[in-house]
Parts: sequence; structure tokens; C-alpha cells
Amino acid sequence: MKNDNSLFYVCSLLEYISRLCKIEHSELVKQIGKENLIRLYKDADTLHCEPIAKIADEVRNVFSIKEGKFDNISTCRYEVPDYWTIGEVFERLIEDICAKNDDAVFIIDVLVNVYTSWIDKAISNFNSDFFYQSREYIFKSWQEGKVLQEVS
Repeated sequence: MKNDNSLFYVCSLLEYISRLCKIEHSELVKQIGKENLIRLYKDADTLHCEPIAKIADEVRNVFSIKEGKFDNISTCRYEVPDYWTIGEVFERLIEDICAKNDDAVFIIDVLVNVYTSWIDKAISNFNSDFFYQSREYIFKSWQEGKVLQEVS
């Protein structure tokens, strides 16, 4: 499974909402819920026709997303990557974990697992260079359960 546009959109939407509501991804996916994430994934082809800010606002209201105090943007000492860039990092990792399995429920299970794991904090730390690393490096780090010092 490569270049899943629906997954890319959902990951970017989650990043956008996370920034908007100042909550960590783990809390966001918990508040939205697995069934609703599956619905967003299945409807992504239609949703992407609207501005992402509009869809984010609708998701925020429909699912009563509560705001938090998480703010990795104002603490960033460097140029902040946009939500599309971070969405793509998550999309690629989830695609690599899913391999050839394109079942929506499985994909969302993996998405929830990724967003509630240690690697979310590593990718969301914009003061590090982890999110800029190659797709293969991030996937190998995931497999090892920690940020690797170097790729072998």
C-alpha cells in the first residue's frame, strides 16, 4: 500500500485539528473514536474537496473535541513544518506498517496505534530532526521501538 490519499488527508486533518485544539494526537484520536476515524477515512475523497479548515472546524464541533494545553508550535525554535508535511510523515509510516493490507479497519487500527505510541512524540518534536528523516529510518525506528542512532 503506497500513496494512500485518504490516509494522507486524515493524517493531515488530525495534525491540523491537534494544532487548532492544542491537544496531543493520542487524545485527539481518543476523542474522535475509531468508528468515526474509519468514517473520516472512507469519506476523505469527498472531504478533501472542501478547505481543510472548514472540515477541521466541523469535526471539532461534531465530535465535541475538547481543547488542551499541548503546544509544540510556540516552543519550536526552528521553522514549523506545515500540517501537510507532518501528515505525510504519519501517512508513510502507517503505509509501511500496513504493507499490502488495504482494509480500512486495519489501517485505522494501525493509525490509532501509531498516534498513541512513543513515535508520536518523536515526530511531533519539531525541535528535533526526526520528522525530517527518511521514510525507511522512521519505519526502522518504529520496528525497533526507539529512535535509532544511525541506520545500518
